Amino acid sequence: MLQNKAFIIMYGVEKQVKDRVLGRKRGAVLFPDDFEICGSSEAVRLALHRLEKEGFIRRLAHGIYYRPIIDDLIGELRPSVEEVAQSIAKRDKIRLMPTGAYALNALGLSTQVPMKLVFLTDGAPRIIQVGKVTIKLKKTTPKVLSAKGKISSLVIQALKEIGKDKIYDEEEVKILGLLKKEDPKHLIHDISLAPVWIQKIMKKALN
Repeated sequence: MLQNKAFIIMYGVEKQVKDRVLGRKRGAVLFPDDFEICGSSEAVRLALHRLEKEGFIRRLAHGIYYRPIIDDLIGELRPSVEEVAQSIAKRDKIRLMPTGAYALNALGLSTQVPMKLVFLTDGAPRIIQVGKVTIKLKKTTPKVLSAKGKISSLVIQALKEIGKDKIYDEEEVKILGLLKKEDPKHLIHDISLAPVWIQKIMKKALN
């Protein structure tokens, strides 16, 4: 009787988890915390494991799942590493700022897709392995994360990666073109957060 009862409870949790997954769009990043209303953490973990084994969902990393998008030509599509990082930020209520080679790539200043994505954060530092790609969260100060513009904040990080006196003329032209698309109020605010040598470059976009 106890075994039957346990099976019924287990099946009930799995059904609830499955129903909630079906209520989310395909490709959405899923965490065990998303299903805490369905049962205990252990019951949810087992339910997700069983749903993964039957192919209903896929595992991206430890404690991170998704229900794949099915494309007629390409086949199964998985969430991008950027989507995984932003989903973690949303779940943990933290802020993220791309930095290093990833900032260069995001701005189109580099075609090299980094295998290690580094984000500055106000959350706990950690490393998350998603397939062959590593997501590294580095703790930083509130001032660094107070940048308001998406483009201008990326530019600051990209220029730091390039280094002082190492930027090519064509890179600067491209950067200034991008900065001119930024909200002027955000740009002025973010210039004040940058090192002096970066401020000199960014101010040219205000002319």
